Amino acid sequence: MSGTSGTYLGMPAFPAAAREAVGNETLRKNLRHATHTIRDKRAKAVAELDDWERLRAAGKDVKDRTLRHLDHYLVQLEESVTAAGGTVHWAADAEEANRIVTGLVKATGQSEVVKVKSMATQEIGLNEALEAEGIRAYETDLAELIVQLGDDRPSHILVPAIHRNRGEIRDIFAREMGSWGRAAPEGLTDTPAELAEAARLHLREKFLRAKVGISGANFMVAETGTLVVVESEGNGRMCLTLPETLISVVGIEKTVPAWRDLEVYLQLLPRSSTAERMNPYTTMWTGTTDGDGPRDFHLVLLDNGRTDTLADEVGRQALRCIRCSACLNVCPVYERAGGHAYGSVYPGPIGAILSPQLRGTGSEVDASLPYASSLCGACYEVCPVAIDIPEVLVHLRERVVEGGTVTRNGARVTIRPAKGHAAERAAMRAARWTLDRPGVLRAGQRLASRTRRVHPKRLPGPGRAWSDTRALPELPAEPFRDWWQRTRGGAE
Repeated sequence: MSGTSGTYLGMPAFPAAAREAVGNETLRKNLRHATHTIRDKRAKAVAELDDWERLRAAGKDVKDRTLRHLDHYLVQLEESVTAAGGTVHWAADAEEANRIVTGLVKATGQSEVVKVKSMATQEIGLNEALEAEGIRAYETDLAELIVQLGDDRPSHILVPAIHRNRGEIRDIFAREMGSWGRAAPEGLTDTPAELAEAARLHLREKFLRAKVGISGANFMVAETGTLVVVESEGNGRMCLTLPETLISVVGIEKTVPAWRDLEVYLQLLPRSSTAERMNPYTTMWTGTTDGDGPRDFHLVLLDNGRTDTLADEVGRQALRCIRCSACLNVCPVYERAGGHAYGSVYPGPIGAILSPQLRGTGSEVDASLPYASSLCGACYEVCPVAIDIPEVLVHLRERVVEGGTVTRNGARVTIRPAKGHAAERAAMRAARWTLDRPGVLRAGQRLASRTRRVHPKRLPGPGRAWSDTRALPELPAEPFRDWWQRTRGGAE
């Protein structure tokens, strides 16, 4: 993928990006159809389990315990992977991770790699880093393939091409497949079977030729050094078993202590993501084995802001995320704005709390993300590991408004209060002063009710931005205190 259209660099803040997205009727139709279909199927799959809430609590508890002792489990993981024949590399940030991976690929003498769908490699911009070193990365997940061929950006955690319909996908395949390998068949239609067959034929030659595979992982088991990838298409199985060298880039928070913990997550994840009882392909590997699978295995443990996030007692719960995308499929904001508006590989509610913590709130786009929510709480209700996303959103809004000092990649960084919030802070101070003085509040309410006929329909000055998209509430004919005293005859 060349150029800048496939990256998130230079994206506008969420309000501007969302304003443009909601004007795209095709996008909104695609998103509405896809998210409603997935959420309805998920609800049925979850309803099959009588102990869903207990599973959810267990998933939360295991993750919390792991995060509290993450230093211990990471050391154990490294020892287990090494004992099984793998090599562990530690990457403090995206630059170091990219340097490690490109170095490992170049050491094999290869100029192309096949990839399993991976949020971590998207987060660090690995494809662009490989391209800069003359190495071409081929995405093999169907939705990621669509995004790559279209020189596009992912817009969903589970279904990166959710913003595309079948007609658009057919056009992309017919136009671009030939320049990346095997061309699409002549007369390709937009039926799902034909599109899937075109992708299968295109990818098969890459699977059989590739000497290097790159993946992420859904889970890493500390006690055994086992990595786990769950997927639905079989492309992951091909990438994880056929190449001679396998390189896995995984966020440190994907660690679980013991093999038995997988029982919980292998029930929670498929039902929450693909609405299946279990994923069609669950691949597990532990180091290397003679005559079976890759000869060389490298695990790159990625920090990239995770340790800093771990230090935040409220925000750290975002690290429980198992990337199921259930929160995206119920979010009314995501459904209308789409994933690109979030300016990050992590869109939707989880992206609104994860990206500002991993990247900091210093940029305009990251400072805007905690506000990309109505705080309706639907995301919390469906989260399989009970992340209280609304709580973290409010917490991050406070950080944006108040500023302060946080740790970012090992250094103390001062966050300046966001521009445009001066009026909001002044209004909150005025409200606090008024609410502390009952007499002032009483007089203000009576004055407001008696002058309601001359109240404007829109606020003037800075308030115009608020009232342009909201109707000002109508004031009642009399204050509640007056009504109570008149109808009940009691004291205030």
